[in-house]
Amino acid sequence: MKGYRISLVRHGMTEANEKGMYIGKTDLPLSDKGAAELVAKTDEFDYPKVHKVYTSPLKRCTETADILFPDTEIMTVDGLRELDFGTFDGKTVDELIERPDYKEWLKGGRSSRPPEGESLEEMTARIFSAVHGIIMDMMENGLTHCAVVTHGGIISNLLTGFGIPKYDPKYLNASYGEGFDIMVTAQMWLNSQAFEILNLFPYIDSE
Repeated sequence: MKGYRISLVRHGMTEANEKGMYIGKTDLPLSDKGAAELVAKTDEFDYPKVHKVYTSPLKRCTETADILFPDTEIMTVDGLRELDFGTFDGKTVDELIERPDYKEWLKGGRSSRPPEGESLEEMTARIFSAVHGIIMDMMENGLTHCAVVTHGGIISNLLTGFGIPKYDPKYLNASYGEGFDIMVTAQMWLNSQAFEILNLFPYIDSE
């Protein structure tokens, strides 16, 4: 049965990431440091040619896709955007730690929603829809290896929710410009809404 490989890649660093801020819907570009780190990683690692790159519409992701996968077709997918942190967006933990609504959100579980934001349950529903569309597009067009450039929280929740085998979520955190390879077949996805977690991405450059 035909398998379809997807390389899940976290975007590069932004100034907000450097400062330890929550950054969700705010559309920040890569920082100079973040862009330079990605360029350096293209020398250190092997980022293979892929048929297509699906990316979050936010600048930090589209810019990452341009650096890591040059001369490759890029398609933005709105459902791949980061969790909406609502009024917590753009703030650090130190700025929020004494706020009762922040403490309530942290202990509230997957259904808890930041003020004016989005819950993990809501995010998981939209990323399922986004990934379903990506898989269907790959199958319909015979694209056997594609990349998805998105956000760290999206990757970890996607792997935790739909990946097999099941891993402790702490092992599913992606570094900037890195992530995981997954493999899916039509039967796995359509029957079980699941995919296989293969290995870390990118690959060690053998040259």
